[in-house]
Amino acid sequence: MQQPFLTIVIPAYNEEKRLPVSLEKIGNFLRQQSYCSEVLVVENGSTDKTSQVVRDFARTVTLDDPFTIELLHSDQGKGAAVKTGMLVGRGAHLFICDADLSMPIEEVNKFLPPTLPEGSFDVAIASREIAGAVRYNEPGYRHLMGRVFNLIVRTLIIPGIEDTQCGFKLFTRAAADEIFPYQTISGWGFDPEVLFIANSRQLRVVEVPINWYYMADSRVNPVRDTIKMFREVLRVRRNGRRGIYAKTGDKGSRDWGSGTGE
Repeated sequence: MQQPFLTIVIPAYNEEKRLPVSLEKIGNFLRQQSYCSEVLVVENGSTDKTSQVVRDFARTVTLDDPFTIELLHSDQGKGAAVKTGMLVGRGAHLFICDADLSMPIEEVNKFLPPTLPEGSFDVAIASREIAGAVRYNEPGYRHLMGRVFNLIVRTLIIPGIEDTQCGFKLFTRAAADEIFPYQTISGWGFDPEVLFIANSRQLRVVEVPINWYYMADSRVNPVRDTIKMFREVLRVRRNGRRGIYAKTGDKGSRDWGSGTGE
């Protein structure tokens, strides 16, 4: 099979309710595109029927469809799931996509050539903050907490990026190979870490304004997870000072985690 133009990596933890609708929307969208794609759903410790939902959807995908779908398994944690998918994915462009589709899947083409010219970026990240972005239905306290956390991130490790935490990010094949073998954080704090690594590699990171819809059943606990992510930001800062992210001859392996496919 030829190399996909696009790989969509969907971390999925106990997503049996949201995944059926999201996978149907993604499938319908990809059927309308001129490029070929692969969808990798990375289940990470679910206790519900997430895996069965993916298997059921896979049975509806035919040889005539311009995409494939595969179920992978990783250790627990969104960061662990993303890393597994990114190291398994074969696409020329690799896109992290939250299972709730709080950003409509149709907007993925904003991150891809020709909308973003080939060679003009290495990493394109969704932003809910820059000009042109629109947020829908988000409670004020959630927005405020996000802005405080972003200020911490910009102050301590990544200056200049207005929204590090939105769950939709695209990496070129070369950028993914530069970043994800060095990722160490398996939880929610992986976002600042991978962007810190991108900065340390002097990769070109661009923010893309999106339409974003707040989902009331978000899996993020505003207090507990914010505290945990703050600690992980400090860990990224320490790792950077200790040279953990520096390139070495033994850090290029792509066999991280279980990454078992079905």
